[in-house]
Amino acid sequence: MSDLQNSPKQQDRLDLVYGLNDRPKPFIAFLAALQHLLAIIVPIVTPGLLICLALGVSKEDTNMILSMSLVISGIATFLQCKKVGPLGAGLLIVQGTSFNFIGPIIGIGSAMVAAGTPVEAVMASIFGVVIAGSFIEMGVSRILPWVKQLITPLVTGIVVLLIGLTLIKEGLISMGGGYQAMGDKTFANADNLIMSCTVLAIIIVLNRVRITWIKSSAILIALIIGYALAGFMGHLDFSGMKNAPMVQIPTPMHFGLSFSWSLFIPMAFIYLVTSLEAIGDITATSKISNQPVDGPVWMERIKGGVLVNGANSLLAGLFNTFPSSVFAQNNGVIQLTGVASRYVGIWIAALLVILGLLPAVAGVIQAVPQAVLGGAVMVMFGAVAASGINILSGIHLDRRALLIIAISLALGLGVAQVPQILEHLPELFRNIFSSGVATGGIAALLLNIILPESKQ
Repeated sequence: MSDLQNSPKQQDRLDLVYGLNDRPKPFIAFLAALQHLLAIIVPIVTPGLLICLALGVSKEDTNMILSMSLVISGIATFLQCKKVGPLGAGLLIVQGTSFNFIGPIIGIGSAMVAAGTPVEAVMASIFGVVIAGSFIEMGVSRILPWVKQLITPLVTGIVVLLIGLTLIKEGLISMGGGYQAMGDKTFANADNLIMSCTVLAIIIVLNRVRITWIKSSAILIALIIGYALAGFMGHLDFSGMKNAPMVQIPTPMHFGLSFSWSLFIPMAFIYLVTSLEAIGDITATSKISNQPVDGPVWMERIKGGVLVNGANSLLAGLFNTFPSSVFAQNNGVIQLTGVASRYVGIWIAALLVILGLLPAVAGVIQAVPQAVLGGAVMVMFGAVAASGINILSGIHLDRRALLIIAISLALGLGVAQVPQILEHLPELFRNIFSSGVATGGIAALLLNIILPESKQ
């Protein structure tokens, strides 16, 4: 373990109050953990809530899925921070439900529901694919150098940008009140637009405040205000809590397990990209924790972190929730507090598991109108797209790179906007390429291999 305590060059060190292996007093650790919790609790439950609302999952089952999102995120966070054998990076890393998979799950899941497949059977297929895809990520963790050569930052940036851009539609639907509002003709009415635009405006205003902890908690604060506004307007619905138990006992394979090739192909590709995203996030955490950002110690952390990404997605599928990934926003909290102690992560993990085992927590979150949530997810989805732009800005955009970006975005966004272009393809290919992320991502991968790089 002595190698894990190596530090980068002195000039790169940050002034930390508590270093990686320091043990803060319980009260200080709890306060630091609470700061992280404020930054992550909304992003952890939002993907599951959006998917369940889009597919028409029952309120009781939605409550259970949201609870398990918190529990599984807590387990992953514990493994990342504690480092158990090969599992984990041994850093203060928080892991939660990934936004990357929302588009394909909603798109293909909705098509299955529209074709007459019962919602329970659709969920069984989704969780079967989540489990199968997790083995891709676990395998990637063992061959990272080779995968990094195949899926370059150019491909990763394009895919992440496509994920964000294709999710914007779901964000706008949420701002208008969601799919249910489309059905009952209340979509984008005055109440829904007032609630969603209020939340969006509050997030913008709070990000101009110079108090750092308010900035880091802007989304949560805005949602709390939006929640209160929804209550004042009579739009809170607590029916999901009526039949909820006092304690949510994890139930493996609640929906059973099935499989769908049409969902697996785009999900498999996103698992690959999520693995590479984790490399950047873990490297950033390592740097601000005054730990190595290259060499064997760094590579050991990367492999362990990506392995937990996959192993925890396996656990997520078994316990009826969605794939998880390393969260980047917690690096900002580390810089804010000066606390990089991985033992704080164990407090975060415990808080997440406790909250997840209390269905009332998920019930309160589920009661929020989708329009309120929409104001926040527009910012979150925009941030995903901005992350893709940030990745692309770090590479040399020569004519070859610009051509690959142009074709990949054109195909990916084109298919997302005009899915009728695929209507004469066999059903399997139609379902696979109906995902703009899959179409654009596969195009980027193939073009990156086929088109030779120009010699400098």
